[in-house]
Amino acid sequence: MSTAWRLKLLLLLQLLLLTQHGVTSSASVVSYLPGFEGPIPFHLETGSVLSSSVFFNIHDYVLQLNEFESLNLSLFLMKSYIGVGEEEKTQLFYYFIKSENNPEEDPLLIWLTGGPFCTAFAALAFQIGPLTFKTEDYNGGLPSLVSTSYSWTKVANIIFLDQPVGTGFSYSKTPLADPPSDTGEAKQTYEFLQKWLLEHPELVSNPLYVGGDSYAGIVVPAIVQQISIGNEHGNKPMNLKGYVLGNPTTEYDSDWNHRIPFAHGMGLISDELYESLKRSCHGNYVKIDAANTHCLKLVEDYNKCVSRINEGSILIPLCDLAPPTQLSIENDGRRSLKRLGHSDLSFTTPDCYMYRYVLATHWANDEDVRKALHVLKGSIRNWVRCNWDLAYEKDIKNSVPYHLSNSIKGVYRTLVFSGDHDMMVPFLGTQAWIRSLNYSIIDEWRPWFDNNQVVGYTRTEEGTLQSINQRRAP
Repeated sequence: MSTAWRLKLLLLLQLLLLTQHGVTSSASVVSYLPGFEGPIPFHLETGSVLSSSVFFNIHDYVLQLNEFESLNLSLFLMKSYIGVGEEEKTQLFYYFIKSENNPEEDPLLIWLTGGPFCTAFAALAFQIGPLTFKTEDYNGGLPSLVSTSYSWTKVANIIFLDQPVGTGFSYSKTPLADPPSDTGEAKQTYEFLQKWLLEHPELVSNPLYVGGDSYAGIVVPAIVQQISIGNEHGNKPMNLKGYVLGNPTTEYDSDWNHRIPFAHGMGLISDELYESLKRSCHGNYVKIDAANTHCLKLVEDYNKCVSRINEGSILIPLCDLAPPTQLSIENDGRRSLKRLGHSDLSFTTPDCYMYRYVLATHWANDEDVRKALHVLKGSIRNWVRCNWDLAYEKDIKNSVPYHLSNSIKGVYRTLVFSGDHDMMVPFLGTQAWIRSLNYSIIDEWRPWFDNNQVVGYTRTEEGTLQSINQRRAP
């Protein structure tokens, strides 16, 4: 196991707390996945056994059944979605994997992927899950899946949720009146958890954590606040213990403004350019006054220096998955591919880090795969890792106030980890907003060891907040 992945597993060990265990469960179990040889070696569910005659009263958690005379037998199929929102028009798809250790007592973690347009399958297959794709030359068949050795499911039960609607396999039954939003996603995730726990009462007493990476740093604190307020108002309580943020976006301008100091510290730009940028731009590299032409010119010079740097992980070579005409720079600075077709693999090779993303696109669009995952036929035409065409309202401009909220500060454990080679959301910006919380330092900045090697640095602050910087990690 590589140091980076061992480190990811060690991070989750920070979350372990013992609790009581429940008794029953009912959900659709996936034993075989196309592309994986033999039965999968863990417990995977993609939904609940429900019929359209079942409805939930969220506030008092009463489950009721309609009369059975008019029911069609086809209603009793495996259901891979949880309906939320008005008339349950929003159907959220998820992957649930039980802990490989002690699922009755291990924590329950719900994980969101950033974007905010990206499927949670990306986290399952490329970050913290028990499966990934075998990176080999694509021969036109179904890409192969292999087991990983670093999965967080070794110590936790994890729900990978496709949220907001329009990402992954989540869909809306009718056209949305309003686009998904940060605050809407927080409310719907809370509603999802309420309904999901009804179907998994054996996990109600397990320690609950909410987690996510990148843009999820905006939404996760709002979800935590929703759960906390719900508990205070007498809703069916959730055993919320804390939240986990990886390379989290917090406030866009601040995160972006720290990219230039990061680039200088990593030797990507010269001392002279950096000093000139500081003098002319006064630390503001995003909303630049049009009259400040010197600053604009210097930022252009900076962009030329880093345009072919992989911002997600500066040590990984940048490779394109399509001809230059198909590539675009998103307004948040991300280089992305708008659409992935079945011919795109001709533009790269398996040694490209992004190659596996195209393999995932081929795999998830296979009809046998969708059938195995209990995806409703016709609900999603083309699965994409990140739906950049999704209309979305970013109505939380800064998530720091959520951290400072009385319903969160000092109540829940918080783990924030950053890779020191991520220029997309540089650790300098993360350290800056943590300092702005004005927490007292409990344990000073210190090295973190694994097998007598320094793998990162950590500090513990007032309010049970722990921050970790990972060495040589994205």
